[in-house]
Amino acid sequence: MVHCGYVLFRKYGNFIDNLRVFTKGGSGGMGYPRLGGEGGKGGDVWVVAHKKITLKQLKDRYPQKRFVAGGGTNSRINALKGSKGKDCEIPVPVGISVTDENGKIIVTTLKPELGKIMYHDFKQISVADLPGLIEGAHMNKGMGHKFLKHIERTRQLLFVVDISGFQLSSKTKYRTAFETIILLTKELELYKEELQMKPALLAVNKMDLPNAQDKFHELISQLQNPKALLHLFEKNMIPEK
Repeated sequence: MVHCGYVLFRKYGNFIDNLRVFTKGGSGGMGYPRLGGEGGKGGDVWVVAHKKITLKQLKDRYPQKRFVAGGGTNSRINALKGSKGKDCEIPVPVGISVTDENGKIIVTTLKPELGKIMYHDFKQISVADLPGLIEGAHMNKGMGHKFLKHIERTRQLLFVVDISGFQLSSKTKYRTAFETIILLTKELELYKEELQMKPALLAVNKMDLPNAQDKFHELISQLQNPKALLHLFEKNMIPEK
């Protein structure tokens, strides 16, 4: 399947800048049904962040503003498995938002992605990248139970939290990084209490943003003595453990 459409990049700062570009994934190659041949998959379009580029430079470098991935090769008698098409990369500045032509953010996880890490001693672990957990997930909001049921099968959890906090939409309350951690813990407890007993790690994201270091030191201080701050939360937001 070939996906095409328009993508809008927005950069937030002292000014607002945006750039509309056309993107199209590569088409798949033809198969060889008589011999069971399979055509190569089409290439993908990737958005890659670079520190030393601006949207103006991107526009000047690619005046056509078209990014099309290569097509997969056809299956042949001497090569039944076609090669994958060449991927296409769009270099963009750090800190942008990527949306489709309807304004929906498209760079987000919508379904679990499973991968494996192989070590030198041939031991391996499986890693599942799961969709983001939001307030009310235990009541099946957002990805809800589709997300939470996968957590039950994991041995260890890794929470990725934005240092600047999180706000789902203009109609929901802004949550700091510390509040987000407390809410994530509460959501797991409300869905299934024993999930809180799983070993967990915390990764703090977006540390390249302005004032991130100050916010990080504040977060560390809050996590060292969380009970001293629980009185600031509504009672139904406070985890039992």
